[in-house]
Amino acid sequence: MTLREETAFITGLARRAVETYIREGRILSPPKLEEILPVFRKRAAVFVSIKKQGQLRGCIGTITPLYPSICEEVIHDAISAAVDDPRFEPVKEEEFSDLKYSVDVLSPLQKVKGMKDLNPKKYGVLVRANGRHGLLLPDIEGIHTVELQVEIARRKGGIGPNERVTLYRFTVKRYSEMEEKK
Repeated sequence: MTLREETAFITGLARRAVETYIREGRILSPPKLEEILPVFRKRAAVFVSIKKQGQLRGCIGTITPLYPSICEEVIHDAISAAVDDPRFEPVKEEEFSDLKYSVDVLSPLQKVKGMKDLNPKKYGVLVRANGRHGLLLPDIEGIHTVELQVEIARRKGGIGPNERVTLYRFTVKRYSEMEEKK
């Protein structure tokens, strides 16, 4: 199976989940096991990002898997990215043709000793403090330093700049419609 085929499968699933939910008000049924590419049958945390004309339109995910397969994670996270991201109004049907989807499949979290163990191009970061957490995916445009990556993750989690935190890193396997046109 090629990366292009994997990308088409998983981003297509995200797109169908959003369009089905918005048009019909129902959650798309996951594909049958035999229809799922083997790479997507396992459990993993997932983030689904939606962009419109290159600008973020929604992004929601999980830090630990909640469903039996990546496919089910994608269905639920895609719907949440489209209608529940508090930074944006819910996606409307007339926007469908302008939307591009990206699915990040996260590796398990790895606790790190400090900022020297991070690299914003290679690793995403999870910052935890007193029951709160903030997460930032890796390789985000405009995020070139560990300090900025951690600062943004702290803000996302409502964690002050002087609070003691525990840092975790993770990698992602990114499947992106945005990348296909390169």
